[in-house]
Amino acid sequence: MMDAQASNRAAWLRNEIAKHDYRYYVLDSPLIPDAEYDKLFRELQKLEERYPELHRYFDSPTQRVGGKPLDTFRQVFHAVPMLSIRTETDINDQGAIAFDTRVRKELRLHEGDPSVEYVCELKFDGLAINLRYEHGELKLAATRGDGTVGEDVTQNIRTIRQIPLRLTGCNAPVLEVRGEVYMRRGDFENYNERQRGQGLPTLVNPRNGAAGSIRQLDPALAARRPLKFFAYGLGETTKGWDLPATHSAVLDALDKMNIPVSNERAVVQGAQGLVEFHRRIAEKRDSLPFDIDGVVYKVNSLALQAQLGFVSREPRWAVAHKFPAEEQITVVRGIDIQVGRTGKLTPVAKLEPVFVGGTTVSNATLHNEDETRRKDVRIGDTVIVRRAGDVIPEVVGVVLDRRPLDAGEPFDLHARLHGKCPVCGSAIVREEGEADWRCTGGLFCPAQRKEALLHFASRRAMDIEGLGDKLVEQLVDGGIVGTPADLYRLDLPILANLERMGEKSAQNLMDAIARGKHPTLARFIYALGIRNVGEATARDLARHFGKLKNLLDADEARLQQVPDVGPVVAQSIFAFFREKHNVDVIEDLLDEERGGVSLEESEGEPARDLPLAGKTFVLTGTLGMSRDEAKERLEALGAKVAGSVSKKTDYVVAGVEAGSKLDKARELGVTVLDEQRFMQLLKECEST
Repeated sequence: MMDAQASNRAAWLRNEIAKHDYRYYVLDSPLIPDAEYDKLFRELQKLEERYPELHRYFDSPTQRVGGKPLDTFRQVFHAVPMLSIRTETDINDQGAIAFDTRVRKELRLHEGDPSVEYVCELKFDGLAINLRYEHGELKLAATRGDGTVGEDVTQNIRTIRQIPLRLTGCNAPVLEVRGEVYMRRGDFENYNERQRGQGLPTLVNPRNGAAGSIRQLDPALAARRPLKFFAYGLGETTKGWDLPATHSAVLDALDKMNIPVSNERAVVQGAQGLVEFHRRIAEKRDSLPFDIDGVVYKVNSLALQAQLGFVSREPRWAVAHKFPAEEQITVVRGIDIQVGRTGKLTPVAKLEPVFVGGTTVSNATLHNEDETRRKDVRIGDTVIVRRAGDVIPEVVGVVLDRRPLDAGEPFDLHARLHGKCPVCGSAIVREEGEADWRCTGGLFCPAQRKEALLHFASRRAMDIEGLGDKLVEQLVDGGIVGTPADLYRLDLPILANLERMGEKSAQNLMDAIARGKHPTLARFIYALGIRNVGEATARDLARHFGKLKNLLDADEARLQQVPDVGPVVAQSIFAFFREKHNVDVIEDLLDEERGGVSLEESEGEPARDLPLAGKTFVLTGTLGMSRDEAKERLEALGAKVAGSVSKKTDYVVAGVEAGSKLDKARELGVTVLDEQRFMQLLKECEST
C-alpha cells in the first residue's frame, strides 16, 4: 500500500519537474542546472518503482520525454517517436559494466559467449532535431517536443550551413536524420562577449543558446547565432535506401552523404571497451571545442537492437553514461573586484566551494557591472555556477526562490570601489558605450605591469628586441622592474644571473635598450599603451602637437581637433594623462640624468599638409615589401590604412593573389593600384 507521505511527495515532484520543463523547453530560461533536475527526476522514478499505483498518473514526466511545442510553431507528428535513453548516473567504470551486464542478460549470453559489440559516441549538450529528407532534399526539420509531437523549425535549421539542403548520393523517398544542434564553446564565449560589449542580454550556456536560437520566430535572429550540428541516428526510413546492418555503418553512411558526424566515436567489444572509451573521453573532455555531459553506448547490431526492444519508452540497447555535472548550485559569500592585465575591472563572486565540472570551484566570474546587475547577483544569493572545459567558471543565474531576506543591495562597482582602482588607487573610468570599467594607471598599476612592459617593448613601439613574455615575468615577479622607466636602469650582472639568460643574452638586451633611447614622439606615444590609441592615432597626435608637453596639456576639445580623434578616444587620452601616476612614470622615463630616453620632437606638422592626408588605402595580396612597411610609408604620408573595403576607400593596392577585397573594390568602383603604380605613387609623394 502507498502511504500519504509518498503520494504527496510524488505530487510535489511532478509539479516541480513540470515547472522546470516549462522553463527549459518552452521559455528557454532554466531555473536550475541539469544535475539538480536529474536529482528530482530520479527521486520520482524511484517512488514510482516502489509504488506502482503512482503510474496511473498519466501526467507524470517519467511517462513522456518532456515539454510541449509552442503554440506559435506548427505541430509536427513524428512517424517514429523521438524517445529518450536511460541515463547511467554512476560516473565511474561500474556504470559501463552495469550496462553490459544488463544487455548480456537480456540476450541470454553466458560467461563463455563472445563479447557484445558496441558503438560509443559523445553525449552532446544541445537540442535534439529531426531532419526529414524526401528524395534527398531537406523538407522538414522538427524539435523533439514531447517525443510524439514536435515543432516545425525548418526555417531556422536551414540557416545552419553545416546541414546540407540536399543529400549527396541518396535519393530515398524518405530518410529522417536525427542529431543535435549545438554551439561550440569558443563561439558561445565570443557571442556573449559581443553582447556584453553592446550591453545586450547574454546566453546562459551553449545548450540554452542552441535551444533558444532554434526556437526563435525570426530566422534572421537564428542565423546570427553560431550554431552547429552533429547527426547520431535515424528516424523514419523507406525503401530506396539500403539500411546497413550496424549503427556504426549508419553513421559512416550519413558521413558520406555530407551530413556532419562526430569523429569522436568508436566500435568496441564488451564492457572493457566501454570503460576505456569513457576514460579516454573524460581525459580529453576539457580540450573538446564543444560541451558534452557524457558518452552514449549503443549495441552496434541493428538486429540485436530490434531483439532487445524497449522498456518504459526507453531502448534496452542504449544508455547515456554521465560525466561530472558542469553546472551546480552554491551560495555567493562575497563579490571581489579583479584588475586584469589591460586594466579591465572584473567582478568575481566568492563562492561556497562546490564540485563542478570535475574540480572544486570557489570563485566565478561575473564579467562586468552590467552583467552582474542584469542577472541581479547579490551577496547571499543561491546561484547556478558553470564550469565547462578550460573556460573560467562563471555565475550564469540566480535561484530567486532561495534569496535570503538579508541579501545585499544591487551591485554598484563604482560605489564599491569609491571610484579608485583596488590595486593602485588610480581613478577608474568607463567610456561611453563600453560595458567595462578600467583602471587609468596603465604605466603604474602593478596588475598591468607585465602587459604594459610587453607593449612598451614591442617592435612597433620602443622595439626592445629580446624582451619577451618569459623575461618580463622574471623581471616583474622578481621585483626588478616595476614600470617601463626601470628598464633603463637594469644592471648587467643581475640580468646575466636570470634563468636562461647568461652574459651574452644580457648584453644583447642592454644593447637593444640603448638603441631605443631616442624614439620618435609617435613611437613613444604608442608605447605608453593608452587605450584606443594605435599606431596611426599616435602618429596623428605627434604631428598635431609636435611636443609631448603640448599633448599633456591638451583638453578633450583640443584633442578632438586631431584627425580621426573622436569623443571616445579623446576621453581615453585625457583620462590617461590626468592620472598623476602615469605622468610620474613618463617624467621618470624622460629623466636623462638617470639614463632615460630622449624624444625626437618637432613643432608639429598638421596631417592635412601631408601629400596623402585624408586618403584611405586598403592593402590586399602579396607585395614586394612587407605589409607593415607599406602601411608605415602610407601613414607617414598622411594616409589612413583600413582593413576592409567600403565606399569611403580611395585606393585598393592589389598585390599577387589578391582576394575578395579586390572583387569588392571593383564592385564599388574604387581605384585599384597594382604594385608598379603603387610604388610610383609612393615615390612621387615622398619626393614632394
